[in-house]
Formats: sequence, structure tokens, C-alpha cells
Amino acid sequence: MKVLGFDTSSIVATAAVVDDEKLVCECIINNKKNHSEKLLPLISEMLKNAEVALEELNGIAVAQGPGSFTGLRIGAATAKGLAYALGIPLLGVPTLDGLAYNVKHFRGLICPILNARRNQVYTALYEGGLDSGFRRITDYMAVNIGKILDRIQSTGKRVIFLGDGLDVYRQHIAAQLKDKGVFASQAFNMPSAASVAMLGLEKLRKGLEQSAFEFTPLYVRRSQAEIQYEKRKRERSN
Repeated sequence: MKVLGFDTSSIVATAAVVDDEKLVCECIINNKKNHSEKLLPLISEMLKNAEVALEELNGIAVAQGPGSFTGLRIGAATAKGLAYALGIPLLGVPTLDGLAYNVKHFRGLICPILNARRNQVYTALYEGGLDSGFRRITDYMAVNIGKILDRIQSTGKRVIFLGDGLDVYRQHIAAQLKDKGVFASQAFNMPSAASVAMLGLEKLRKGLEQSAFEFTPLYVRRSQAEIQYEKRKRERSN
């Protein structure tokens, strides 16, 4: 089965196609966040190089969040349009699951962190190095970095960190966890559409697909625009 996967939840735009357990092709752009302009040409060129026609695809896997609100909407709209036009399943893959999959063989805890701004990170904890690869052991969260580090420290386990949150919090993590905290190499630190596609393929085999009409992004928290709107609404009512 062939699955197209892509991720636009961060500054990185990435697309890949897998054929069962085989990665056929993956493309990554990591410079500017103009996903609305880059995503479809990226997918088209990648499929051309992979010699895979749209009609051959069995499913569309997309990173569904959390992440950039604009990026998630672009990814969702593209996935919905392709899935509907091709009449194939849509497979939503949480962005944090996709990141954790990059280092699923790590024996210990896996902690992907995405910079959520406002002194928060999007994160979840996973156990890696299992026969099945990895499993999530917490909810998806938007929390202060100190809160998740305290939780990790209480376990006494080694943990690997990855994601764009390292650009902001690497020194903070190293100072608190010392030798219990390690960092993924740059090759595994970015979102990977190959991971999204592989996890989408697993969902497809388990019958966990969605229709284009059912799919919604996973935001975890409200956008700043929504918060400001609610604030103004309360002020007007007082």
C-alpha cells in the first residue's frame, strides 16, 4: 500500500511517500514558512521523482498538530482536498507522535518539544525501545518547560529530547537533568514526513482512517486570536 505523508505544522515543510515498509522518497524544505506556496509543488515534484501517480495512492497522512495554527490549516486543507478528490482515506497523525517516531528505538523516555511560545511547549512523553517501537504515556500538553522537566526528573529515567523547542530550552534542560537528558542529532530533530507516512500506514492497516469531512486539526490550546476575542467580548459585556 502506498501512502503520501506531509507535515506543515512548523517552519519545516516535508513530504514523503512510502510503499508498505519502504520509504520511496522524502523531501524537506527548512528555510521559510510559506507553506501555502510550497506544499503542493513540493508534493508534485516529490511524486514525480518517486514515479508514483496520485491514482496509485491508498491514503493521505498529514500531521494534524499541535503546531503552527496557520501551518496546520494549510496541511489540513491540502489533505482534505486530495483525499476527497482521490476518494481515499485521510489519516491524521499527531505531530508529536511523528517526532517521537524519529527516535522510537531509544531505550528510555522520548520527549518531543515544540515551541508553543508564551513560555510554553507542546509536548508528550513516550516510552521507546519497545518491541512495537514506542508508545505514548501522557496526554498531549501545552505546558511550561519546567513542569514537564519536573515530571521527567521524578521518574529517574534517561530521556531524549527533540523538536524545535530545543532552540530555546536546550540549556535549561541540560542544567536541570544533567546526564539524564540527551538530545537527538540534527538528522532526527526535525519533523519527518516519512514518520508521518509510516504512522499513517499503520492506521490504515488498523482501519483507523477518517473521511475528509471528519478530519480536524489537533490544536491542544486556543489560538491567541481566540483568546483576545474572548477577552474583548467579556470587556464589552461588563
